[in-house]
Amino acid sequence: MTRKSKRIKTYEKEVNTAKSYKLDEAIDILKKCMPVKFDQSVEISMKMGVDPRKSDQQVRGTVSLPHGTGKKIKVLVFAKGKASDAIEAGADFVGDDELVEKVKGGWTDFDAVVATPDMMREVGKLGKVLGPRGLMPSPKAGTVTTDVKKAVSELKAGKIEFKVDKNSVINNLVGKISFSADKIVENIHTVLQAINRAKPSSAKGSYIRSFSLSSTMGPGLKIDVNSVI
Repeated sequence: MTRKSKRIKTYEKEVNTAKSYKLDEAIDILKKCMPVKFDQSVEISMKMGVDPRKSDQQVRGTVSLPHGTGKKIKVLVFAKGKASDAIEAGADFVGDDELVEKVKGGWTDFDAVVATPDMMREVGKLGKVLGPRGLMPSPKAGTVTTDVKKAVSELKAGKIEFKVDKNSVINNLVGKISFSADKIVENIHTVLQAINRAKPSSAKGSYIRSFSLSSTMGPGLKIDVNSVI
């Protein structure tokens, strides 16, 4: 018989899996759950009332979190002649064809990718490496641009992309458990406002059908949708 860890026992005392919590209640529970030796990420997950198989029901966009994600991200920039701008903005890796070959070989030690339009012919060949990780640059996300300095600065400051997946779900990082409850709430509301603005005109019925909040090592908590929209 598998013994339950002290952490799991603590969760079971704090969490009612049948209950839908208010946002501030859920954050309080996640903060009370037994701490670990690292600053856990806080994530939201939403089941959307859209059919992602239909081109007119895609939900996608970008938003800058007022308090950032709390995560130090490594930004790679594919550019020719823009190295100084990218480095000044804080890019971790900058290059052109040689960097393309490195990534093609399987190197993926980065969290976000920016590319200038003139590099996209070569960057497009990296679809098998970047695509599955959600790292392929795109004009809609502002990551295919001639203004690499702005793009890198925004990513470093906490700009994130949201996108509905094939299961009609949107998952996003919204901060760290060490953030104050107010900062987590403000980040979440900022993301929700952006997602609501991106609502397809063809979407019918409930747009956000379910909502949950979790931390890296903590439980997933159902959130009362009406309390956050």
